[in-house]
Amino acid sequence: MGQSEADLVQLLHTGPFHLALRTALAVRGLPLQRVQHHLAHRGVKVGVTSLSYWQQGARRPQRPESMKAVRALEEVLQLPDNSLLRLLTDAVAARTDVERPATRSYRSLVEVSGAVEELLAELECPADGGLHTVGHQERVRIGAGRELLGRDSQQVVRAHRDGVDRYLAIHRGDPGCEVSRVVVRAAENCRTGRVRRHAGTGVVVAELLFDTRLRAGDTYLFSYGFEDGTGGPSREYVRGFSFAGGQYVLQVRFDEAALPVRCRRFAQASAGAPRGGRAELTLSGRHRAVHLVEQGVRPGILGIDWDWA
Repeated sequence: MGQSEADLVQLLHTGPFHLALRTALAVRGLPLQRVQHHLAHRGVKVGVTSLSYWQQGARRPQRPESMKAVRALEEVLQLPDNSLLRLLTDAVAARTDVERPATRSYRSLVEVSGAVEELLAELECPADGGLHTVGHQERVRIGAGRELLGRDSQQVVRAHRDGVDRYLAIHRGDPGCEVSRVVVRAAENCRTGRVRRHAGTGVVVAELLFDTRLRAGDTYLFSYGFEDGTGGPSREYVRGFSFAGGQYVLQVRFDEAALPVRCRRFAQASAGAPRGGRAELTLSGRHRAVHLVEQGVRPGILGIDWDWA
């Protein structure tokens, strides 16, 4: 869909810089080579590659000569004075949480962070995968032997940089998990790519490939799951969040032959921190399930634990 003058006005107000620049180029109908030509006539030398990086968000103008080029861009693109420059000043820092939310490391969220980081390194995954979650519904299934049978996820993510086309899903089985038998299931709007397993910790990392390459600001909905059933008795399910924002819904369903005597929700600031925010959860009779809903997730850990008789 084409972008309008109204879209441009909005982005010049809200940012981020690269989306405002890209929209201005589209609305004015100017290819980068022509923009470079106009800048050269104004005594400003900037390469087409640099202009391309700026509009993609891969690089941000910072040096004095680059800022001079941005001021000239405002003139070439017939934009209000300082409209692009303002997005590169302190106001941009205040909007960083929208463009790319502050993140937490796996080390602070996962007790087996070493195994996770090792598998991510094998997949050559950058520290910032370019996505943050805006909505996640997760359903966990506990079997008749008190084991974690599997889990299903439907997730909505937003890209905070261009070119993202995959998501890395992490599964950790309970003690005794045989990672070689854990099955990754790509369901809606994705397909399974590479899968890496760490036998010592029960960690499986799966690459889920999207059907499209996202641009910054795009959202994407996809579904996937893990079939396990190989570990010992399960006593909790936890989910770590690197980014703030979005809604998270977790449901844990139990087999009628193995019902817990008590269920609670909890929260943790980090993997080694004490658990707080505890609240009793009532097991529904017919559906044998408990759930939690968190409307605005904060970086940290959420989960449900339970006691067996």
